[in-house]
Amino acid sequence: MKQFLLSKEPDSDGNIQVDGDDYHYLVRVRRLATGEFFTARLPDGGETQIQIKTITRDLLTGKCVYDIDSKVPSQGREDAVSIPPIILFQSLPKGDKMDLIVRQAAEGGITEIVPFVSEFSVAKKISAESQKFTRWDKIIKEARQQSGSRISTSLHKPLTINELFEFWNELKNDGALGILFHHQGLEQESLHRYLYNVPKTAVLAVGPEGGFSDKEAALFLENGFKPLTIGDSILRTETAALYCAAAIRVLLLEKNTWELKQA
Repeated sequence: MKQFLLSKEPDSDGNIQVDGDDYHYLVRVRRLATGEFFTARLPDGGETQIQIKTITRDLLTGKCVYDIDSKVPSQGREDAVSIPPIILFQSLPKGDKMDLIVRQAAEGGITEIVPFVSEFSVAKKISAESQKFTRWDKIIKEARQQSGSRISTSLHKPLTINELFEFWNELKNDGALGILFHHQGLEQESLHRYLYNVPKTAVLAVGPEGGFSDKEAALFLENGFKPLTIGDSILRTETAALYCAAAIRVLLLEKNTWELKQA
């Protein structure tokens, strides 16, 4: 179900004001009118219904239809299936392929996207202040509003390969599982077996066009990543990210319905 992401908390009376791109989305794209209701997600993850009170040329005002303070954030709902965060380490691909990867990751409930530069990346440097980074942040918001994802997908600043492993070591020391999606030829366990003891965080590493070099693959394995190949098809990088992240998410969501056979 579509939702609207509030960038700031309503005031003490539950009132909101919306302008700029958010106004355009609600009034021009979704064509909402005065008196209508729409679902909104609060910055703390909670959900509310907002009734539109007024629409002027460039400003929309609305009011939450219940006491916000009484709402429980969606992460705490009893009907929600609790799974660990899934983080995507995505090596920068060429062109605008990262736009699609970011959109699909946000729609698919990825917790954090970490762009990084690897040996076969065409883009060798990108900053958090660049236009591309700003566009990716906007794409995440649009994807979450369209899909209704409850996961607050964040975008990490782009990293070098050395910075990536520094970040990974912090996660690993806190109980994370690292999965390296790589070409065939590496001895591996099944994805089920990797996820059988549910990790505190699942981290998926996906390479650019051409994948990871042998040196990089060895470096990931030396740092505790588990190799994974699904099937025998060679996937594009934008397909691989979605394909593997979806496989991990589905297995975690259905963990209580499956068990491993004894070897």
